[in-house]
Amino acid sequence: MEPTTSIREMSSSPASLRSSHENESSDFSTQTTPASTPSTTPDFILELAKHNLTETDLQNVHDLLISIAMEGGKTMLSAEHEFLIAASTKNNTSDLVTKYDSQIEAMVESRTQAAYPHFGFLGEETFKHGTKLLDTPTFVCDPIDGTLNFSKGVPNCAISLALTLNKKPVVGIVYNPFRGDLYTAIKNRGAFLTKISSPSSSTEMQKEKKFKLPLHPIPPPMPSLNTCLIALEWGNQRSGPNWSLRTSVHNTLLTAQSEGGAMCKSIRSNGSAALDFCYVAQGSLDAYWEGGVWIWDVCAGWCILEEAGGMVAGANPGDWEPGLEGRTYFAVRAAKIEEQVGVVEAVWGIMGERKFVY
Repeated sequence: MEPTTSIREMSSSPASLRSSHENESSDFSTQTTPASTPSTTPDFILELAKHNLTETDLQNVHDLLISIAMEGGKTMLSAEHEFLIAASTKNNTSDLVTKYDSQIEAMVESRTQAAYPHFGFLGEETFKHGTKLLDTPTFVCDPIDGTLNFSKGVPNCAISLALTLNKKPVVGIVYNPFRGDLYTAIKNRGAFLTKISSPSSSTEMQKEKKFKLPLHPIPPPMPSLNTCLIALEWGNQRSGPNWSLRTSVHNTLLTAQSEGGAMCKSIRSNGSAALDFCYVAQGSLDAYWEGGVWIWDVCAGWCILEEAGGMVAGANPGDWEPGLEGRTYFAVRAAKIEEQVGVVEAVWGIMGERKFVY
């Protein structure tokens, strides 16, 4: 998806791959897997205070963004059949998608600015090139991540909402209404997946079940690329050095070791960077290697992944401290630190001296 409002930066390094991931206090869901008591560092409390914020403020933002995501999800669901009808009559569906993208983002901006008028806003549909993410609190919005999937009726797309502070995500919400998957996180308070079941009748209550991420409390070993299921997207840049690098790494990852390849378990292309980050956070994917996407594609998922014990390096070799605005990302699920680092360095080894350039 193309940019909309602004971009931000965040970093992770081998020394900071892990943090304690705690239970959030929201009563949004009806069932929660066991989790420990929230723990916030004094440094983070001071960081919040510099911007006149508290942990309660982050909880309130979290709850607001969930409400907004649910409203955006309803808009996406209401478009499903209209979408299919348009496609069946061979009408151009891109205008329809653009209409919903803009409609949802306008709603997100209106509601966030009404509640927090002094916070910044960075959205994909309203982004102006050259805009940079600031240290001040900023909402980051991708109204529909996975627009191509949405336009074709493929149910792997989501609304992605985040709050950044000092160019780092501190709240992340990703919601796929077609699957009823709501991913949420607050910095230092853990990451969660809430499964939302739609009522089968007008008299039935909506059902919710909440799980702490990753779904496996003790993540399975990840000794090498050979054991990994990896996500890799294709983007819209289909020629030039970046395309050659992407396809070359893809081929090496899939090729048998006897032929000089890494022979990973397989590659998945799901069509949504936000959801790829969430699938890595829950442990369904082992890693996601990507160049060319934007801050709004990854910001919320980044927060969710780190709170689930995962790490984010850069897609390019040697980049242990990627910025949100850097456009290259390497998300790795929770595992022993040496295993996370090993997987990153193995892919960097495949790349050699080559790098994505954006």
